[in-house]
Amino acid sequence: MRRFSHVTRVYYFDEPVYEDTWTGLHVSRPGENNLSVLTPHLRTGVDPDEVNKILNRLLHQFLTTNGIEEYVSWYYSPMALLFTNNLTPVLTIYDCMDELSHFKFAPSNLTHLESLLFQQADLVFTGGYSLYEAKRDKHPQVFAFPSSIDKQHFMEARIKKDEPEDQQGLPHPRLGFYGVLDERFDFSLVDGIARLRPDWQIVLVGPIVKIDPASLPRPNNIHYLGIKDYSRLPSYLSGWDIAIMPFAINDSTRYISPTKTPEFLAAGKPVISTAIADVVNDYGQYNLVSICDTAEEFVQECERIMVTGHSKEWLTLVDQHLADNSWDNTWAKMRAIMNDALEEKNMPITRI
Repeated sequence: MRRFSHVTRVYYFDEPVYEDTWTGLHVSRPGENNLSVLTPHLRTGVDPDEVNKILNRLLHQFLTTNGIEEYVSWYYSPMALLFTNNLTPVLTIYDCMDELSHFKFAPSNLTHLESLLFQQADLVFTGGYSLYEAKRDKHPQVFAFPSSIDKQHFMEARIKKDEPEDQQGLPHPRLGFYGVLDERFDFSLVDGIARLRPDWQIVLVGPIVKIDPASLPRPNNIHYLGIKDYSRLPSYLSGWDIAIMPFAINDSTRYISPTKTPEFLAAGKPVISTAIADVVNDYGQYNLVSICDTAEEFVQECERIMVTGHSKEWLTLVDQHLADNSWDNTWAKMRAIMNDALEEKNMPITRI
């Protein structure tokens, strides 16, 4: 969205914030003049059936007040149809990043709303090839866009940085992961690794979501450091010996294409992952990522890496594989596809 804001105005309609009093729609600009975040502030306890009516009213008032008549609707979730179904965009994009219906506590009407969104969308983008295969027959214009990266940002981790305070005192070796800790994460697997090698430290960076913290494994060598700002991730990465991706193999991970795979590799870290399809097909088959299934296999592969290290040849292959992987390239390809669609609708004057 930052890249689109370089050529057009972008308004990101955020999740509601609930407060003691209703205050309306708050507009903020996170460092980009053309990018605005619209955050509805609603009264705590408002009737759930009224929420979407309020969101719809706030959105239409904003469009009218700002004279916005020609616009693209960009959806990350079909649930947004509940308050945007009467919009009249020149183009509708469904950016399908995950199979949300497979997630824990997914709304019962999500699948139905996605079917409606497929009917309304002009273009569908998917966040990986597995997801593309799952959606390609549901719409005539589906395009795969696997996870991109800010390479320069994560390559900073190749240079040893000052350790973050909550990590600097941990001994080596360190295995690290950052990301949301939810039903997609295999806590039993990590617990097994920790107990097999109690002298290894496992660093987990990220929020705990939809999981009872009391149920988490608590060996002394597993460290839950919580959510960190994006800008600080390279400093955590630089202090890890090996990056791990211990994803559970279940419905919620069947179609994921983890952004952290190329980010870990750009940081120059050896990566060990469970057998996620897009990781195996995009990285494992080229020997860029090690694929393991059990705690014993993870430990064995970690020990091999600790002895042999990673070669210059491996790092060269990593850099070659990631050479064309960037958000700039993704944005440029998406923009071209969108402009082609506008031309087909005889609306070239609205080119993005």
